Amino acid sequence: MADEPELVTVFRSADSDAEDQASAARDLLIQGGLSAETFDDSAPEVPEGALEVRVPPEQQAEAERLIDDQPAPPAEPPDLSPGLDMVPVFASDAAEAEMLATGIRSILEACDIPSVVTSGSMFPSLPYEVRVPKNRLEEARRAIEEAQEAGPAAAEEAERESETESGGSEGGV
Repeated sequence: MADEPELVTVFRSADSDAEDQASAARDLLIQGGLSAETFDDSAPEVPEGALEVRVPPEQQAEAERLIDDQPAPPAEPPDLSPGLDMVPVFASDAAEAEMLATGIRSILEACDIPSVVTSGSMFPSLPYEVRVPKNRLEEARRAIEEAQEAGPAAAEEAERESETESGGSEGGV
């Protein structure tokens, strides 16, 4: 095997569709007049689960240019599931509404529940709202209810614990 020319890798993938990707890359390079070969993880220096396309060193620049010039694959369409629609879990137009919305958002964030705060800050008569995905609404309501039942003492205790764990100090620099 010492007579085999050394090849350089110009494409590598370990995605679930790596075989299709490598095949397409190899075909593109061959159509471009280059010598391209595909190697799987049984070949030396190919990571486990990966496929590579290799070319002779003198063809590397042209191969990389051909691959780079390919248009990006179309992005997957967004998930438009109705369960992901954002619905209000809290709304208030009270004077302290912004502070309450921020507190509720913190509770949801601690529970890994995605949320957004909306307001018409230009129009003080419009309420502040905290919105969550529709499919997480009941979970969000439970998290808020549990936090309210635990009260402010539990929140202060949790904050002290998180400061201790993160090594923070209240004294400043």
